[in-house]
Amino acid sequence: MNEGISGRSLSTLELERNGFVELRGGNLEVRIAQTEEEIDAAQALRYKVFYEELGAIPDEKALRTKRDSDEFDEYADHLLVIDHARSAGPAGIVGTYRLLKHEDATRIGRYYSAGEYDLSLLMQFPGRLLEVGRSCVDPAYRSRTAMQLLWRGIASYIFYHRIDVLFGCASLPTVAPEQWENELTYLYHNHLAPPALRIRALPERYIEMNRVDPEGLDYRRCLARLPPLIKGYLRLGGYVGDGAVIDRYFNTTDIAILVKSELLADKYYRHYERRLRDALDES
Repeated sequence: MNEGISGRSLSTLELERNGFVELRGGNLEVRIAQTEEEIDAAQALRYKVFYEELGAIPDEKALRTKRDSDEFDEYADHLLVIDHARSAGPAGIVGTYRLLKHEDATRIGRYYSAGEYDLSLLMQFPGRLLEVGRSCVDPAYRSRTAMQLLWRGIASYIFYHRIDVLFGCASLPTVAPEQWENELTYLYHNHLAPPALRIRALPERYIEMNRVDPEGLDYRRCLARLPPLIKGYLRLGGYVGDGAVIDRYFNTTDIAILVKSELLADKYYRHYERRLRDALDES
């Protein structure tokens, strides 16, 4: 095996640059945004989904630009799902997920989630952190393939950057948490994070999750009603933080989600370890 970069294969160089090795499903590909134009297209997709479809309230800038953007976008990586049948570039973007590593959050001075949750426990955690958020997929592409590609992309990114815990805010589509009181109670009693990871909603924004008698809940129905993204986190062994938060700007009730990266191992992690080893062995 050659140790010099000049002797390494193109696939290895791709892996070194963005942590991915040919993640494709039919015409769909998942990769990190490489240009400002691709980030702009991801922001346009976010506007379409969050504002036009889900009823978020745009500020003057968002209304004028038809983009969902904020100060974190400049520092984050943007995971993209691209339909090559449409385009290999910005016009083909049909899904996106924002990924903010700890060193990048340090550059901006905070995480997005810090506006809703006290993250002091996470800041003491002895491992690398990744905040995920702004997840959306074009309505015409909400298939199993697109969602699996997003998860595979996140798993690959986690492996490449040696992430220990990913976290973020996941949303229920309402500002009336009483509409989800069964599901919030179910999450509290069955998926509450262990004490070392149990971040708590800020006192002034805290909404109680333990809202009804858990003995009377139909757990299967509660799980079935949850949005697909939250169910995906739970299937990976994810946890929820303590307390929900109403986000009137996005017309949602948010919960904190945390996943230890080792819990992705059986489904994704070892796969990418093999791919990395194979790529390096070929160099």
